[in-house]
Amino acid sequence: MKLSKDNFLTARDFILTNARMIERRLFQFYFEHDDPKGVFHAVYAYRNSDGGFGHGMEPDTASPESQPLFSIMALETLDEIGYLTREIILNDFMPYFESVTTEKGGIPWMFRPKSNYPCEGHFKTVKEWAALSTTAPLIGILEKYHINIPWIQKAEEFVWSEFERIKDKHAFCYLCVPRWLLFLENTKKQIKAEQTIDNLKNWISSNGIICEDKTDEGWGLYGKPHSLNYAPSPKSVLYSIFNKATIESDIKELINRQKEDGRWDTWYGISEGTKLEWAGIQTLRTLKTLKNYNRIE
Repeated sequence: MKLSKDNFLTARDFILTNARMIERRLFQFYFEHDDPKGVFHAVYAYRNSDGGFGHGMEPDTASPESQPLFSIMALETLDEIGYLTREIILNDFMPYFESVTTEKGGIPWMFRPKSNYPCEGHFKTVKEWAALSTTAPLIGILEKYHINIPWIQKAEEFVWSEFERIKDKHAFCYLCVPRWLLFLENTKKQIKAEQTIDNLKNWISSNGIICEDKTDEGWGLYGKPHSLNYAPSPKSVLYSIFNKATIESDIKELINRQKEDGRWDTWYGISEGTKLEWAGIQTLRTLKTLKNYNRIE
């Protein structure tokens, strides 16, 4: 089953008329052969003078304050489009990350907003300690670009200790797992990494993490992942844990879930505007997955 050309164009129109500039430029990069420099400029619109990224780079907050997670998202996006360089990492990103590194060697997931801007409730109670899912991808990026700085040593010790401590916790989060894999695929300690990847595969395939109920409105969203959340491409590390029938069934369901206006929806959003922003993110993510599986006419 493939997404029809008309339905693809309807999704395109939804993104170009409702999504944020960053998703619009990413769409044009992936589907209209646009220059990645447009994405770079869209990403840097979220950058602050302290070198961190804020301004609702995740639409759950309108706060302009820099956040480690948002800075990781910026780094990941530039890496994804092939625009990242050693110089950008060292000059534009590492000074901020080093400034928020904890005594344990890792960087926090988020900080509680100090300003009075609208945000989801979980931002106000977030734990400000070092986190695996921000520290791991940062090390993965540094290793990928062959950057060896003193910061890595303690940070890597923290990451390995966190893998041991949390084990299968958060394996349900399909947004966290790719960040773990970015580290595991690039670390020099590949024997240790391969064992951790095997553990991850076992946790996902045997612990009831995948949502089997396709009638569930939350299917494919946070906490209720399907196979394509973990294997958004046949080249994904976790692709091998799913059989062909599961992949095919989930592709069909994904295509069928497109709304009349072209979007793939979420329940996220603190306003009508941010609900559209989240829908833009989800629609782009879905189109990229369908493209990876050659399922767009």
